[in-house]
Amino acid sequence: MIENTHNIQDAMIIYTDGSCLGNPGVGAYAGIILYPNGNEVIVKGSSLDTTNNRMELKAIIESLKVLDEPTEVYLFADSEYCINSINSWLENWIKKNWKGSNKKPVANKDLWQEYLEVSKVHIIKGMWIKGHSGDEYNELVDSIAYEEALKVKG
Repeated sequence: MIENTHNIQDAMIIYTDGSCLGNPGVGAYAGIILYPNGNEVIVKGSSLDTTNNRMELKAIIESLKVLDEPTEVYLFADSEYCINSINSWLENWIKKNWKGSNKKPVANKDLWQEYLEVSKVHIIKGMWIKGHSGDEYNELVDSIAYEEALKVKG
C-alpha cells in the first residue's frame, strides 16, 4: 500500500534492476523513469567486475541522477536489499558509523554514500515488487539489464 499525502500520478515513478553473470562477475543495470506527463527515459550501464547488489544499487543511483529538479519519487525494485536499506536500514548505518546490526562494516558503503548524495533533494519511497511476477516495467528493466550484461560478457 502506498502511503503519502500526494497522488502517485503526480510523482516520478522509477523502476530499477541489476543483473550479474556470476556473483561477482560481469554485471549491468537498468532503470526506467516514468514522468507524470507520460514521457519515459531508460538508463543503463555495465561493469566488468561487480556483484548483483552493486548493480541493483547502481541502477537506482544512475536513475536518480537523471532527475533535474527535486521531486517525489516512488522507486520500485525487486531487490529487498535496496528497498529495505532505503526505507529503514540506511539511517541506522549512518548513526552507527557505517556498521550493520552485526557490528561489521556495511557492504557497498561507497555506493550508499553516492546514493545519499543524489537522493538528498528528493522525497523517495522505496517500493518492493516481486521479481518475475509479470509487472510490465519490472520485466522490462530486468530484460534490459540482462541484455547489457550479455553484451559486456561478449
